[in-house]
Amino acid sequence: MTSDESGQATVEFALLLPVFALMFLALVQLALIIRVDVLAHDAAREAARAASLGADPGPAAMRVLPGAEVAVSRGDVGDPVRVRVQVRFATEVALVGALFPDVTIRADAEMRAER
Repeated sequence: MTSDESGQATVEFALLLPVFALMFLALVQLALIIRVDVLAHDAAREAARAASLGADPGPAAMRVLPGAEVAVSRGDVGDPVRVRVQVRFATEVALVGALFPDVTIRADAEMRAER
């Protein structure tokens, strides 16, 4: 190694570190969005179960996913009960939250009315 190449690895590391940090934070933000999507599907399933038994589906969905909006379509006993859960997720991870728009996540579930 000659004297004019000393410090080259340090400079390359300093140039690439911010790029890798942003990529890592973007992955964290994506993981949080996927987590809320899974919770929305769980909330829709719980709300559909509650609605199929004749109970109010709102509290069931709120236990799983606070802040969720619940829409229900009911019929007679034996007919399907359809539930749609919707929640707005704010992307707030440092540095990359501004790069992603806020996401509205929707999940549907359907069960047969038992009561």
